Amino acid sequence: MSASRPAHAGQKPRDRGRDSLAARVVPPVTVFIVVALVAELLIRLLHVPEYLLPLPSKVFSTMAARRHELAVSLWTTAKAALIGFGASAILGMLAAIVLSSSRLVRRAIYPYTIFFQTVPLVAVAPLLIIWFDPGLQSVSMSAFIVSVFPVIANTLDGLLSTDPALVDLFHLYRAGPIARLWKLRLPAAVPQIITGLRVASGLAVIGTVVGEFLVGTLGTSEGLGVKIYGAVKYGNLDIVFASVLAASLLGLVLFAAVGGLGRLLLRHWHASQRAQ
Repeated sequence: MSASRPAHAGQKPRDRGRDSLAARVVPPVTVFIVVALVAELLIRLLHVPEYLLPLPSKVFSTMAARRHELAVSLWTTAKAALIGFGASAILGMLAAIVLSSSRLVRRAIYPYTIFFQTVPLVAVAPLLIIWFDPGLQSVSMSAFIVSVFPVIANTLDGLLSTDPALVDLFHLYRAGPIARLWKLRLPAAVPQIITGLRVASGLAVIGTVVGEFLVGTLGTSEGLGVKIYGAVKYGNLDIVFASVLAASLLGLVLFAAVGGLGRLLLRHWHASQRAQ
């Protein structure tokens, strides 16, 4: 009698990838649909005024009716978020590399990075208008200010947590600083770097929307933050919720993109994933 194989033994890796994607997507989508249906029912039964809470069905119909307008605003917000996130990723990792080079440098500079993170964006916004033009530049800077610190903190933590035995081994073979950084410290820090980038991706979208509240510009290509601010002013809560959903989708897409990049880097560059 031949030994029975597991049910998934003949399954192709691509099929397993599809199953895992469905397993990640279907549960949250199901919960979203259920919550929307329950909210629709409760709002109708309790006769909640529209100026307090719109019906989910009206929010979805508004998204469909204003899809082109929302798409333009979404693209405006996405550009600023991507610029701010890209700047925070590059400059944040570079800053962490510099900070990890010397304990004296960390003691002298790292407290200022924490101070930079604790300054309220509302207090910095007037300076952004003075230093940069209102619009894309100022909003991108807002996204950068909000999202850079997690990249610095997580990358620095990863660089400083390299296995001391491996560090001694590289010293034994007289590896230079660049070789130690590129072949040892950065690969070991990849999981922490990805964690920092994931946090920063969500914060970049938040910083962009808040920045648009403060330094955004009106017009046909206004961002989601400007659209939310104007809709709240005139009591159009269906537009508010539609814009918030669009901003949330942008954050989810950016988070998923960073997660996918992280999985590729871990498989290529980190020992814990090479055998998978």
